[in-house]
Amino acid sequence: MILLVVDMQKCLVSEELYGFENFLDRTVRLVDAARKNGVEVVFVQHDAGPGSGLSSGDEGFEIIDEISPEPGEKVFVKKINSCFGNKDFKKYMKKQDDKRLMIIGLQTNYCIDATVKSAFERGYEVIIPEGTNSTFDNDYMTGETAVRYYNEDVWEELADVVPFDEAMDMLGK
Repeated sequence: MILLVVDMQKCLVSEELYGFENFLDRTVRLVDAARKNGVEVVFVQHDAGPGSGLSSGDEGFEIIDEISPEPGEKVFVKKINSCFGNKDFKKYMKKQDDKRLMIIGLQTNYCIDATVKSAFERGYEVIIPEGTNSTFDNDYMTGETAVRYYNEDVWEELADVVPFDEAMDMLGK
């Protein structure tokens, strides 16, 4: 299994996210459990381009300190929503024998959704631990509604949305 950590960048991780404290706590706990038990952790960062505050070299581009990549952990940069839009990431994933992909991070209705769909289309067994993806309120729905809509409806046939404790067990606690 690979634990894929998507867009956990300083300018995106904010108290304005739906269920922020729970989301951050669960994300940190999953990354820690994966590392402790030898499960590979792969990070992907979004680069929105110069002047966005979310571009290489910007402070906000960096992965948050709580889960900062350790030496030897893979880090890929993407410029579109799906992690599979990065050719190096796509090649790396093709080389992996294990087709189980646990996906956590930001934002539910953008990069997580695109990555879930792309992974499913490529034959991965996609696992989404409850409470480990989040998003902001927008003009159309609250962050809570978006998270519930994707986790409980959109991904119903694309991924296994599992209780958090079950995800921890999968990583060997």
